Amino acid sequence: MRSLGRWILWLLLAGLALQLFFLARIALMVVIDPTSTAFMRSEAWRIAGASLQTDKTWRWSHEWVANDQLSPHLKRAVIASEDAGFFDHSGVDWGAIEGAWQKNERRQAQAERRAARQPDQAVRPPRVVGGSTITQQLAKNLLLSGERQMLRKGQELVLTLMLEALLDKRRILEIYLNSVEWGEGVFGAEAAAQRYFKKPASKLSPHEAARLAVMLPSPKFFETRQGSAYLARRTGTIVARMGGVVIP
Repeated sequence: MRSLGRWILWLLLAGLALQLFFLARIALMVVIDPTSTAFMRSEAWRIAGASLQTDKTWRWSHEWVANDQLSPHLKRAVIASEDAGFFDHSGVDWGAIEGAWQKNERRQAQAERRAARQPDQAVRPPRVVGGSTITQQLAKNLLLSGERQMLRKGQELVLTLMLEALLDKRRILEIYLNSVEWGEGVFGAEAAAQRYFKKPASKLSPHEAARLAVMLPSPKFFETRQGSAYLARRTGTIVARMGGVVIP
């Protein structure tokens, strides 16, 4: 029992040390721009490995730009599309999570009914809808792996609270827009603006900004489907919503 107690103590101390490490990393981001994220590094390894196996050309694009070089249209579009309550919540939008949970339950029930009506046919599993805020997405991409585990979700929540406590909303949005994925090997608003519109992120029009925002949930999917009817319709919806987004 004494040995077990020591192991538990060491695990608790290791967990505390990890949280202090994360806290220090986030505190540095108050004044230092992060050069990469955990997700970017994992994608770099994946793309590099794939290029060696298939002889495909290595493609990687990421350039940090200051907050005043990010189009206000893009900020409004991303908030309107990804997290309408970004400036109001404290990192977690419990109402959005509850709404996503209910929507996922309805979709699962519909899939089960289809499967019962067509027992001999394979039924595509329903698409899971998330309720993550911009801060939660940043917490996940900055410092965590892509594994979907309860322990990791708990760590994501702790990091979200740390980000909100140490950084203001303006800085959180700046880091998010400079690090989020916008296609295969395309990270950050500047790389995305150059990739899809051949212009800097500061010059994006409202329609171009909305189009980039709509891509965010599935950037690799929409990268190869720029003519998608859904992409066009959703872009129009986000343009209409952008007028209601006020950036402090």
